[in-house]
Amino acid sequence: MTRLVVAMRDTAARIDTATPARRDRAVDALRAFAVLGVVLGHWLVTALVADGRTLRTASPLQHMPWLAPVSWTFQTLAVFFLVGGHVATRSYASARERGTPYHRWLHARLARLFGPVVAVLGLWTVVTLALLLSDAEYATVRTLVKLALSPMWFLLVFAALTAATPLVARLHPLWPLAVVLHVDVLRFGLGASDGLGWLNLAAGWLVPYTLGAAWTRGELEGRTSGWVLLGGGTAATAALVAWAGYPAAMVGVPGAEVSNLDPPTLAAVTFGLAQCGLALLLRDRLRRAMRRPLAWAAVALVNLSAMTVFLWHQTALMAATAALLPAGPLPGLHTVPDGLGWVAARLPWLAAFALALAVCGAAFRTWERGGGRPLRRVRPSRVVRAHRPTTERAPHV
Repeated sequence: MTRLVVAMRDTAARIDTATPARRDRAVDALRAFAVLGVVLGHWLVTALVADGRTLRTASPLQHMPWLAPVSWTFQTLAVFFLVGGHVATRSYASARERGTPYHRWLHARLARLFGPVVAVLGLWTVVTLALLLSDAEYATVRTLVKLALSPMWFLLVFAALTAATPLVARLHPLWPLAVVLHVDVLRFGLGASDGLGWLNLAAGWLVPYTLGAAWTRGELEGRTSGWVLLGGGTAATAALVAWAGYPAAMVGVPGAEVSNLDPPTLAAVTFGLAQCGLALLLRDRLRRAMRRPLAWAAVALVNLSAMTVFLWHQTALMAATAALLPAGPLPGLHTVPDGLGWVAARLPWLAAFALALAVCGAAFRTWERGGGRPLRRVRPSRVVRAHRPTTERAPHV
């Protein structure tokens, strides 16, 4: 045990030493927080309930809506787009300084973004065919495939915003925010078609993305901007939930008439503004915390596997749930999430999901950077270089 601790500290020290002094470690810490927030949020509020031969999704928020504040902690997508906009605009500026054409810059970023997707689609194509040929219930197959592929919407939106980076690099966040506001007024106030809401899929996430671009331009360096975003976003969200009828949950709830995320509503966007303000206020503290070699090594490794974790965490949940079906129904895993007993039973299962995710990571880690090509053994110095987000080798998120 002592040798293991010494080895971990030695590796962490080498990673810390190999990290360029100019690197903003707060960016990596915020990305790691966003990734882990999404994963834990899904694992806590997504239940697969066994109903005979059929598996269906359920959420504790259906039966216990007073747990909605849990979603405020783990719905961290706005931080994804804040960091993504900051990283992409820095990366594009760096590419222009080196004379790299736009199409080469975009190809490199999208290749790193979509390379790992091939493995997910390949596996689930095989799994889907096997389930259908084995006469599995169609409702079960549909539930599993929808859950496995649900992270893909994020990649499509993020890819579109990445492609538009040269156009939106100087766009003020108030412009897309105004679009979201008008869309919601038309939908909820004037009875326009719900289809109009899908305009917010781009406009809603463009708000934190353009905030990231403003961060790159140096417009958000003072603490005043962070406090304005945090205070204004919190007040606006509270008002929308209390008096305008928006759902309190910042995640989708099965069976709910209105979802704050599908597509994004004004409440989801103002909540994201509050998150972005908090993230900006925490930058200095995160920079100090990341001076600790062990903390920095952990964040670096999460970033290095960010796409693997993001794309496979739902598969890990389903694999653990399905593997234990013969022993079920097990509380917190296969049962209806209708009480605090389910919540208490769910928490220990997070370790099982993490173990299943580690197995997925070991099996499909080569797709994170290599597009399926075997990765060479990575020394700590290469770990740092491999996921450099604020220079020319910026990662996808």
